[in-house]
Amino acid sequence: MKTIIIKSILFVSATVFSICCSAQGTDRITLNSDTVNRKVDVIIDGKIFTSYIYPKNMEKPALFPIYTASGTVITRGFPLNPQPNERIDHPSQVGLWFNFGDVNGIDFWNNSNSIPSDKKSKYGSIIHRKILVTKGGEKRGVLETASDWVDSKGNIILKDKTKFVFSGEGSRRIIRHTKILTAQVPVVFNDSQDGLIAIRVCKSLEEYSRQPEILFDQDGNPTDVSVTDNNTGRGFYHSSEGNYKESHVWGKKAAWVCLYGTVNDENISIAIIDNKDNPGYPARAHTKSYGLFAINNLGNQAFDKNAPLSTLELKKGETIKFTHTIVIQNGHFLTDDELNTLGEK
Repeated sequence: MKTIIIKSILFVSATVFSICCSAQGTDRITLNSDTVNRKVDVIIDGKIFTSYIYPKNMEKPALFPIYTASGTVITRGFPLNPQPNERIDHPSQVGLWFNFGDVNGIDFWNNSNSIPSDKKSKYGSIIHRKILVTKGGEKRGVLETASDWVDSKGNIILKDKTKFVFSGEGSRRIIRHTKILTAQVPVVFNDSQDGLIAIRVCKSLEEYSRQPEILFDQDGNPTDVSVTDNNTGRGFYHSSEGNYKESHVWGKKAAWVCLYGTVNDENISIAIIDNKDNPGYPARAHTKSYGLFAINNLGNQAFDKNAPLSTLELKKGETIKFTHTIVIQNGHFLTDDELNTLGEK
């Protein structure tokens, strides 16, 4: 009898150990590719975090929409999925993206389906070509893509290889974004405000607006809104240099910039952290009260007329690499110490 009991205990222990090992081997982060709808969904702990999208009606790929760990959407819906009380400006600003306003005189930043055909020659597009890697894991998920930066005639200016590393636990989500650009012709990145990595945030995360504007109403119709009615935005910017609000953060160099706000009574922080190895480090903040949150490693005099002109040249075949970290925190506002620590990783 004693032998039977011991064997039973050993069997149960082995079964529990096997179950635990199996659970530990289950990916917390999964990436699901959907070629029909031209997207890759990123799932963390069973909930959608974001999707890499490359629809044919957009002039670049993007991450859209983006959710906090609690399921709150932090990105503007317009123009893909308009929501009530949203601004309807800048249709090129969708989700999270990376591009630039002046590459060999071509504007990749502002291109969208709203540009008239007779003006399209001034704009460039980033064409998704291939999903290279989709890999889930317990600690992180990895997505690698290949794209081409092309002019209006389809000539390839830059080859683009992008790596996204998605991670996060509890109430924090992190995107590590690395882009390697290879010149297919001689390339000049001319000084421009319009760059480089950006997020267009939802209405609640904008800074308070002091100007009349046009928003979507409940039925999706554009509606003029007076200053007194336009009070839903409650976000504010803060940088590593101790500056607060868009008026003091915009155009200034900073190792990181963080946007704080409240959505549905939930405190949310979104930070973009520059990497010390990036050209132009630290980047200048291209932060706007209307919801554009960007940092720009290649703009200089465009922000400060007394600064040196920024011109970055690549010979044919030369490459340039940029790495940025995006942190999305819900439940509490990120502290300077937390952001400085995250910037060191």
